[in-house]
Amino acid sequence: MQRYKSILHSGNRIVVKIGTNLLADKEKGINPERMNEIAKSVSSLHRLGKQVVLVSSGAIGAGVAALKLRVRPKTIPEKQATAAIGQPLLMEAYENAFRAQKCTVAQILLTKDDFTNRARYVNAKNTFLTLLEKGVVPIINENDTVAVEEIKLGDNDNLSALVANLVEADLLIILSDIDGLFSDDPAKNQHAELIPIVEKITPEIETLAKSSKTELSTGGMITKIQAAKRCVSAGIAMIITNGKNPKALPEILTGDFKGTLFLPAQKRLNVRKKWIGFVSHSNGHIVVDDGAKSALLKRQKSLLPSGILEVHGEFKAHDTISVRDTKGMEIAKGVTGFSSADIVKIKGKKTGDIEKILNSKSCGEVIHRDNLVLIGEE
Repeated sequence: MQRYKSILHSGNRIVVKIGTNLLADKEKGINPERMNEIAKSVSSLHRLGKQVVLVSSGAIGAGVAALKLRVRPKTIPEKQATAAIGQPLLMEAYENAFRAQKCTVAQILLTKDDFTNRARYVNAKNTFLTLLEKGVVPIINENDTVAVEEIKLGDNDNLSALVANLVEADLLIILSDIDGLFSDDPAKNQHAELIPIVEKITPEIETLAKSSKTELSTGGMITKIQAAKRCVSAGIAMIITNGKNPKALPEILTGDFKGTLFLPAQKRLNVRKKWIGFVSHSNGHIVVDDGAKSALLKRQKSLLPSGILEVHGEFKAHDTISVRDTKGMEIAKGVTGFSSADIVKIKGKKTGDIEKILNSKSCGEVIHRDNLVLIGEE
């Protein structure tokens, strides 16, 4: 825990993600008592000099209650309409709760384009930094009313990790309705044990992430592990803890909390590599053999064509692509020096043969190590 205490001591920027089940009931809607507890805890961090960004679920949950729906909507138009009704109700509750703490809040609704489009990414970053400098608590949610793809595939666990990277946070706290990552499903195995610290996200850790969807939320431990991978590789610590405990945030600040801490990589990525690895959209992927995987992960080498086995998707030179091993696990992302059509021609070949095969001069590396970001492993 010494490393964690060092992070707490030096870290002044914290992202807190609140799950739907902590805020909204499908019959009663938003829980004002829980909202007041959250506002008190976040405001206390604020008064200690911490800059806090809140990522909040709950818009669709609040809309479900307002419309008196028996079940969460399933079609995209129904989700969009429900979110449009619920979002102002959610922000009204936050505004009331934080005003009582004499704390100013701001609403920011984001879509995937705000991250993957470089210009919009920079603009969003500048907006966040300005708000934080003025002592405001930004409250973030996906723009569910227009973001068709995000509603279908998105979740606020990964959104909170993207926001943590965007604002260059020191710590991401995910407040959920579970205590953390367990050795097995605690609902089915009473002997399952809470894992207090994860030093490295291994394939074994990922297998523990079993889906635990509820009626109002979208996600589970799978999305939380995905979020952890985005954070730790970028040098950001992450904690999963039970948000039903009103003292969860104060206990985290003292270092005496019940939950799972994911330790960050020792070295932070620069802003450009963060964008490549954890924000930019992959336009395709390639599969590499074990030798190339070892060269990337253990020796931090550039990716050469000799280690490439398969090419999937269509992409141009200078696009971001994903690198996967033979088991299908993503091990890296990077900016490719070749198009998919050219990689098909040179895969498995030696670097010296590229110029003859393509009939043009080239750098030789499919992805140069300066344009490569490892995912989840150092």
